[in-house]
Amino acid sequence: MKISLQLKLGQSLSMTPQLQQAIKLLQLSTLDLQQEISQALESNPMLELIEHDDAEGYANESEIIKGDQGSSSEPGESDYQAEHQSKSDAEAQDTNQTEGDWGENIPIELSTDSQWEDTYQGSGSGGFEGEGESIEARSSAEETLQDHLLWQLNLSHLSDRDKAIAEAIIDSIAPNGRLSSDIEDLLQGFDPEDEIEEDEVIAVLHRIQHFDPVGVGYRSLSECLLIQLNLLDRADPALAWAKLIIRDYIDLLGVRDYAQLMRRTRLKEAELSAAIRLIEGLNPQPGADIAPSTTTYVVPDVIVSKDLATQSWRVELNPDVAPKLRINADYAALVQRGNSSADNTYLKDNLQEARWFLKSLQSRNDTLMKVATRIVEHQIGFLEHGEEAMKPLVLHDIADAVEMHESTISRVTTQKYMHTPRGIFELKYFFSSHVSTAGGGECSSTAIRAIIRKLVAAENTRKPLSDSKIADLLQEQGINVARRTIAKYREGLNIPPSNERKRLTAD
Repeated sequence: MKISLQLKLGQSLSMTPQLQQAIKLLQLSTLDLQQEISQALESNPMLELIEHDDAEGYANESEIIKGDQGSSSEPGESDYQAEHQSKSDAEAQDTNQTEGDWGENIPIELSTDSQWEDTYQGSGSGGFEGEGESIEARSSAEETLQDHLLWQLNLSHLSDRDKAIAEAIIDSIAPNGRLSSDIEDLLQGFDPEDEIEEDEVIAVLHRIQHFDPVGVGYRSLSECLLIQLNLLDRADPALAWAKLIIRDYIDLLGVRDYAQLMRRTRLKEAELSAAIRLIEGLNPQPGADIAPSTTTYVVPDVIVSKDLATQSWRVELNPDVAPKLRINADYAALVQRGNSSADNTYLKDNLQEARWFLKSLQSRNDTLMKVATRIVEHQIGFLEHGEEAMKPLVLHDIADAVEMHESTISRVTTQKYMHTPRGIFELKYFFSSHVSTAGGGECSSTAIRAIIRKLVAAENTRKPLSDSKIADLLQEQGINVARRTIAKYREGLNIPPSNERKRLTAD
């Protein structure tokens, strides 16, 4: 085998560390970006926060868009804002006062075998019940449905035997309040030596069903609603009619077959309407009000506002999203040229990383401003008139306008939010497909959804609009949409079909 050298010429794409960092920051959400900045401040001594007084000279990056012309001015200098110095000073003052309070009680001399925990018992050390758990964790714990029921069980005057049965029942209750286990399954979970009978379990279950919320532990929808109706103390004939419907004809009520209901119950339309109004006031899932819910908070990255004097739209970055950063001039002055010592090399490396980080942040803000500005220019109709004026828009349109790749636009618009006079929206909300119109134009799918919602809101509830009828109404407006497309949009809007929207009386 002969060994030889060969020279080849080729092209390859390589990502430098700077480019990787810029792409990483570009796709981060607001919360992730703040965490990334905090980590950079902790790890790089060359980076520092701009204080409140120094930050006053920085101008917030913004663009002006004329509502009638669609023209915009060039973006100004980007900034990274954190104007919380006064708050920090106040917190530092409180900390100093607190330290002065407990510091006076510490003896000057301590024995050699003494422990800090023996001398000072504070919220951050031992000596409290539930050691290791922070105050925030204890105070922010949300109550579950089981906790709420067990609290009421402890206040009930039940025997130890009945309490054991009740605890087993409560453990089998789903978050919506329904009993997820059969009585037979509950009996099999007890010790055979206890000889617990089915009647005992049912009696305890009936007791729990009258806990708050009323109806919890129900085994069927009719049982849940009847429990709530039985607790109503009112001399109203509608109560007896409602019990009759729930007990014997709940299936007909579910499909809204009012004609059959009136024939079976021999009720008149006014009587049936009164009974249904009473039933609609009940809670079919009583446990859902107790179960903890997750709340998501959104911080907008871009703020859009209208200048009433000039009738133009202003696009600017949210100044509270990220703090303003700069390179520490004192540390940067310590870097010596030509010095190859370990300390000087450490300073040089951190200085270079700090410059890359600031440049990546600047690139992120510039790209975000460009994309947000083009979106606002394209969707001025939405800002002026609402969803029905939304225009079709795809990533390719914005990519061509800002001369960037579609993948970059996708990163910018993911988990980035825009605050407008009409609410806070993710940037991806402004992108939608289009449907052709009779005049050869295009209509946004978002606008079609808004029209469907408007038509359903204005319909006669005695004769709700079917998907075919909605398609015909859109056809009259020059929008060509198939019935199955209407059904898909309606389901996406969580609008039930026409048979489930039917009412006895028109709204």
